[in-house]
Amino acid sequence: MYDPTVARLTYRALLGRRRALILGALPLLLIAISLAVRALSGADDQTGADVLGGFALATMVPIIGVIAGTGAIGPEIDDGSVVYLLSKPIKRSTIISTKLIVAIAVTMVFSAVPTLIAGFVLNGNGQQVAVAYTVAALVASIAYAALFLLFGTVSRHAVVFGLVYALVWEALFGSLVPGARTLSIQQWSLAVAQKVSGGDLVTSDVGLTTATVLLAAVTVLATWYAGQKLRTLTLAGEE
Repeated sequence: MYDPTVARLTYRALLGRRRALILGALPLLLIAISLAVRALSGADDQTGADVLGGFALATMVPIIGVIAGTGAIGPEIDDGSVVYLLSKPIKRSTIISTKLIVAIAVTMVFSAVPTLIAGFVLNGNGQQVAVAYTVAALVASIAYAALFLLFGTVSRHAVVFGLVYALVWEALFGSLVPGARTLSIQQWSLAVAQKVSGGDLVTSDVGLTTATVLLAAVTVLATWYAGQKLRTLTLAGEE
């Protein structure tokens, strides 16, 4: 389920100079905001939860997921270079699973690590806020990477669709329409964070059991369907 050559090529594509700068911009902004907030208002648990929930989990994690998930395969499909990869004696499921592992790893590093740092800067992990939101970023990274990798496989406009889901559906509709929050990776990850925190600072509109099942279902189904679409793409290329 993992091919080192495919992984190396994917890492090289995701961590190229320009894409790495984009990936690093939001984490640096989060840490800068956290330092400014701490300097101005001191250590406050509620403020820490607001910054981590409002910026880190709601904005930074999904955007990094879009960049990593779509960038793991989308550019190769757009420029046609994926045909050369598909011509190698590698299972299509292995290609997808390898690219997913790389996308998850990149998303986790560029989202969960700065979230943990920002949390300790903001309030020193008071009431487990830093750890709770870091765990939320970790589990969200898996589902976002799988979903956006699927987008990159099925559409040339994957980045647009990813941003619409992350910023319009989750951020806009999720804040205005209560029912929409049930279909939100952000809310599912918050349910896990709420369990880790054990307090009232981190809350979710989705129960932990439901959130866990939905996170697993989205990850598995998106990965499976991406593999199916890649197999169809192979047939089209051979024709």
